[in-house]
Amino acid sequence: MTEVAGARTVRAGARWMSLFTLAWLAIWTVQLTPVQLLLPLQLDTPEDDWIRGVVSSGLVLGIGGLAGIIAGPAAGALSDRAAAGRHRRRPWAVGGALFTAACLALTGYAENPWTVGAGWVGVSIGVAVSSAAFTALIADQLPTTQRGAASAAVGSSQAVGIVVGAGLVVLLGLGIHEGYLLLAGVIAVVGTTTALLLPDPPTTEALRPKQIGRRRLASLRDRDFAWMLSGRLMTNVGNALGTALFLFFLLHGLGQPSAVAQDNLLLLIVVYTVFVVIASVVTGIVSDRTGNRRTLTVAATVVQAASGVAIALVPTFEMTMVAAALMGLGYGAFSTVGLAFVADLLPDEQDHARDLGIVNVTAALGQLIGPVLGAGLVALVGGFWLVFVAAAVLSLVGGLLTAFARQPVRTS
Repeated sequence: MTEVAGARTVRAGARWMSLFTLAWLAIWTVQLTPVQLLLPLQLDTPEDDWIRGVVSSGLVLGIGGLAGIIAGPAAGALSDRAAAGRHRRRPWAVGGALFTAACLALTGYAENPWTVGAGWVGVSIGVAVSSAAFTALIADQLPTTQRGAASAAVGSSQAVGIVVGAGLVVLLGLGIHEGYLLLAGVIAVVGTTTALLLPDPPTTEALRPKQIGRRRLASLRDRDFAWMLSGRLMTNVGNALGTALFLFFLLHGLGQPSAVAQDNLLLLIVVYTVFVVIASVVTGIVSDRTGNRRTLTVAATVVQAASGVAIALVPTFEMTMVAAALMGLGYGAFSTVGLAFVADLLPDEQDHARDLGIVNVTAALGQLIGPVLGAGLVALVGGFWLVFVAAAVLSLVGGLLTAFARQPVRTS
């Protein structure tokens, strides 16, 4: 079990890692299953007006991403400032999970883009709040030699979560309402249970941020932290471009019937997941052993870019399978090693949750910018090829920006 004493950390045991992984599995399941499956089904429009459905989906996801951008860092900053003797992370993790569950249930009964958007804003806020609390545990409680492993848990859970959620909905034949209710139950039970079981020692006055002599958002003035953030933003936008419109691409880019497209989407998700898990585990271990996280992070963005190039050049279902594998390899490595890298670069231990909330904003911004930009590109050219080209370009830009951040000297 991890123990915390001031800023000191010791190695976490299997129980800590298992609970942490389970928490993220629940978070990713309830966040990404609607993005990949339920929201497109809710917002799809007739064949002769399908672009309107794509645009509606992009706007809903974009507005939700904006809400998460505000909620995540705000919740993180407030948890950093918990009074001495109180828990910093647990109340926010539990509250975010329960709020997410309630909003998922409401979204399931929404019947037009406006009410769907309102419900999804609530889901995005709840997910951002709980994510900020759970992410802070990496920097709060783990030494640098375990941050890659914990980040691998986050990255691999992201891919597995899509399979778990979409698989249950498709294989059980659940409708939209039932799918959302299932997800609400998952986050309510698993999210709150793991938050209660994971350690969260009461804070001390020494760990509370000091206001005197501190500049507001000083972390953003740290050169390396800023480079890493900008690189994560570009790469996350590239990933969102390459994945958020997959169901629409199968339906209207490849002309597949709805039932076939749903089955094939699940198959693509499984392929993506397998390679995300492989990349997450391998690169997490390698980065912990070598400490060279920057090189691995940059290389991952190149692999992700290759997926966009492949599908843009050969827009077939078979090549889409190959692209899903490449995307899984690239994003699995990037999300794992990149998160450990940014945890190593945190400039101030007293603002862990706030700064990691800002880090999570890059993913939320990706979910905001990616679908909106993708919808605009589809509307511009009447197809999907430009979406995948843009995904490749932005992934490479993300790698270039990340390369400007220094590789910290390992201290433990």
